[in-house]
Amino acid sequence: MDTTPVRRLPLALGIAVVVVVLDQATKFWAERTLTGRDPIPVLGDFLQFRLLYNPGAAFSIGEGATWIFAIAAAVAVGWLLWLVARPQAKGWLIGLALLLGGATTHLGDRLFRAPGFARGHVVDFIDYNGWFVGNVADIALFLGAVSLVLLGIRKPEVSPST
Repeated sequence: MDTTPVRRLPLALGIAVVVVVLDQATKFWAERTLTGRDPIPVLGDFLQFRLLYNPGAAFSIGEGATWIFAIAAAVAVGWLLWLVARPQAKGWLIGLALLLGGATTHLGDRLFRAPGFARGHVVDFIDYNGWFVGNVADIALFLGAVSLVLLGIRKPEVSPST
């Protein structure tokens, strides 16, 4: 794998935009299709579509502090933008771009969804066996984080912006 740092800002922004568009389109679908319905089994009880509005973080932690998550998401988006604008190895760039897309779409939910600015709830609709309910942005965040951890383990001497 090529680890030569290069500027690939269009690639990173393209990946982030795809994540945002997919996430928001699936949330639009979920709100139109799942409102007022019982969960829809996809893989039995293991994977279902069930509409929830999450004012907190993962696992609904911090439900009363939505505005703090809006600030944290804004800081994360700014920091990730700064990182992807710097020369990166392609693997690191893709992982960072996935994080950027997930953080950006969650920030948009916090800022522009009900109940109001910086207090918005994130639309979740993918129920994983009752363990947690998430969305496409959560999948991108998970994949981005795992890829960066694996890259760090595999090539610890090659890190972002080196």
